[in-house]
Amino acid sequence: MAHLRTEFSIAAPPADVWDVIRDFASGPLRMAPGFVVGCEVDGEIRVVTFADGTVVHERFLSLDDDERRVGYAVVGGDVRPEHDSAEMRVVPEEGGCRFVWTRELRPDDLGPAFQASMDRGAEVIKRTLEGRSGDDGSGPAGHLCALSYFLWARRKASTTAGRGQAAT
Repeated sequence: MAHLRTEFSIAAPPADVWDVIRDFASGPLRMAPGFVVGCEVDGEIRVVTFADGTVVHERFLSLDDDERRVGYAVVGGDVRPEHDSAEMRVVPEEGGCRFVWTRELRPDDLGPAFQASMDRGAEVIKRTLEGRSGDDGSGPAGHLCALSYFLWARRKASTTAGRGQAAT
């Protein structure tokens, strides 16, 4: 099982950051605009669309306001891990708060792509929640999501291997 972690400081009040993170219905759009371009909720499932077209279905697992922790799992869409359990936490610290994002994931080969996507998302989350814009041309819409690339490469390898060709 892959164990992933992204952690960073945010120069904003913990209560303000938690207000966004705890919002299962629209939190992804509020915390990572441009990186996330769509979010729809139906019961305990939200469908998140990323700027590169990747779509994931996430199941709500838990919410703990006292600990400022929300849990969810990717359960479908363009990627279907055998197991996924993710948690976002907001931890108060001097000058703001610490954002801790962890994930347990299987199969292991999904780990690098998920980690790259979490790291890129973290850049956008930090900038957004600190109230800074991304007008320097390096915004998320201009980058191919690592998870999307991984899925494309896997599909291509599967398709070409099915025709008896080597994947390139």
